[in-house]
Amino acid sequence: MDYRHSHPDHHSRALTRLLHSLPKIDLHRHLEGSLRLSTMAAIAGDCGLELPGAQVEQFRHLVQVVPEDRRHADVFMSKFGTLREFYRSPEAIERVAYEAVADAAADNVVYLELLFTPAALARKMGFALEDVTAWVIGAVERAQADFDIDVRLLVTINRHESVELGEQQVEIAIANRERGVVGVNLAGAENHYSGAPFADVFRRARAAGLHTAIHAGEWAGAESIAEALDVLGAERLGHGVRVLESDRLVAEARARGITFEVCPTSNVQSGVAPSYGAHPLGAMVRAGLRTTINTDAPSVSGIDLTDEYAHAVEEMGLSLADLKQCLLNAAHAAFLPDAERAALVARIRAALSDLPLS
Repeated sequence: MDYRHSHPDHHSRALTRLLHSLPKIDLHRHLEGSLRLSTMAAIAGDCGLELPGAQVEQFRHLVQVVPEDRRHADVFMSKFGTLREFYRSPEAIERVAYEAVADAAADNVVYLELLFTPAALARKMGFALEDVTAWVIGAVERAQADFDIDVRLLVTINRHESVELGEQQVEIAIANRERGVVGVNLAGAENHYSGAPFADVFRRARAAGLHTAIHAGEWAGAESIAEALDVLGAERLGHGVRVLESDRLVAEARARGITFEVCPTSNVQSGVAPSYGAHPLGAMVRAGLRTTINTDAPSVSGIDLTDEYAHAVEEMGLSLADLKQCLLNAAHAAFLPDAERAALVARIRAALSDLPLS
């Protein structure tokens, strides 16, 4: 894995070793934000894609948030515009999907829910949505066979794209329920685009037995969370950190047991939080909300899940006991059948019982 920046990591080595050893769960990781930088260089060479240079450090700033970048959503999302240039062949898409799983496994992630957007993968070369989905699923199946990790997939649709395209992608998700697709997700700029037009799309997904997660409360306020819960039927909220703006929604989310897929580094890099120290995760934990910690787009952010855990402890005020609870929350919130979810919870609980996390 070559996501990280070249500058030294300032986390305590002892803490990093401990956190790396944890059997982790990532419920919110975008395939399109999980490309190895070395793989981008290789794809560029194979396909004749022009980059500022062949070395990673010569093009890192185009695909990854770097220290000199302005902390703003537009800057963060601009990286994905460049990343879409690399989906130029079935082999490239398969390689990216396989490596995303391999890198999670190398960080001791034992259960991963990987979000992928068929439309984004297909657009550059005009591939069929069904084909790119099959390539992703096949690569993930091979990676699961090669590494100690269990993976499920969520098909992601974008708010700024047409409802008709969303409908097509949901039908693809339904058709692949037996091959590891467990849910659908709505992403995109909720500060500019309402999710309400997609209500019937998500109703169709739920009726077919798929789970639903919605990006909300990241770049828009608590009103986007209300829409995600009441209009779109979200079971989990991607980010959701602005829930604290509404006491009513805090109480409602707590009462309904809504799970929050919190991604600290991307929140800081996109300007949602001004710093790790000012990030609302600690306040969400203290408010009794069901929080989890996730990576979002590890290659864009230059981190892995161990890094996110270290930031939470060293800079965001969480205790090791808080981390344990976040991890158990993630196990309980996994989009798995009841028996498989119970087995995952038991596995995590047993592993944590031997570690100094009190």
